Formats: sequence, C-alpha cells, structure tokens
Amino acid sequence: MADIFRFLAQAMRYPAAEWFNDDFQSVLLQLLNELHWQEEQEELRLAMARAENFLEDVQIEHTRLFINAIPHVAAAPYASVHYKGDGTLYGAIAEQTKKFYRSKGFTLARENDLPDHLVYELEFLALLAKEDPDGQREFLYSLFTPWFDIFRNKVLREAHHPYYRIVVNLIDFFTREEL
Repeated sequence: MADIFRFLAQAMRYPAAEWFNDDFQSVLLQLLNELHWQEEQEELRLAMARAENFLEDVQIEHTRLFINAIPHVAAAPYASVHYKGDGTLYGAIAEQTKKFYRSKGFTLARENDLPDHLVYELEFLALLAKEDPDGQREFLYSLFTPWFDIFRNKVLREAHHPYYRIVVNLIDFFTREEL
C-alpha cells in the first residue's frame, strides 16, 4: 500500500516531463488493468491517443482544477478549504493535520508548505502504511475522509479531462480499502 499511496501522491503533483512520461503512464494503465477498471483504462488510452500533447493537456487541466481558474479554483487540493465549512487556506484542520504529522514523527520539508495539501497527506499515508497501520486508519478516519469526499465530488463534477477523474477515484478506492 505504501507504494500505491506514493504513486497516487505523485499522480496529483503538477505534471512535469521528468516523471509524467511513458513509464508513469504505463504504470497507471497497468494499475487500472489489475483492478479490472477496463472502462477507465480505455478512456485514458483514448485521451492519450487523441492528444497532440498529452502532458500539456494534463498540465492545463491541473492548473485549471487546482491552481488558477476563473472565477475561482474548481477544486482546491487542501483539506482546510473543504473540511466542515472552514473554507480558507491554512484553517484549523491544517493545524490539526500538522499536529498529527508531528505526533508520528513526520515533518514537511519546508516549514511554509501547507500540511493539508492532498499530496502531503498521501505521502503521509504511504509512511503510515509501512510503520503504523493503526495510525493510518486514525488519520484516514479523522482527518482525510471528511474532506476528501467533498474534494473528489468537485473534481468529478468539474474535470474536463479523464486523468484527474480516474486518479481521484483511485485515491477514493484505496483509502476506503484501508478503512
């Protein structure tokens, strides 16, 4: 599970040519195949085949969904924005998340990084999968799933590209499996 959570964290980073390459895409398609998600696999293959530049298409979608869109970001990847009406960056849930990280010996590389970003939470779940399965379940139940369901629904509703719909559904599948 640690490798899967690490892979999903990478899948939610801004797509860069160094890693969002044929190897990464092949692993994603293989994962979908192993899960028997044929419809999603075919949808992704079709998007790849039709794209003049698949990387650029996913970069544009990433920016639109998670960074900058008019009139607002479609699906901000921060728990604080979605969790129990907090609605702001670095709300109370971010502090709770940071406190939970510290209690398990996890710190962010840069102190000014927002701890409740989806990528960091998935990386944390990868660490817990290896070292603390009970802590992983506690984190999933108390801090991750209360906001992720809202985020996932926004991505599913707002995404124009199948890549992010598929990835958030994979995150949903694997986090529910761990609970």
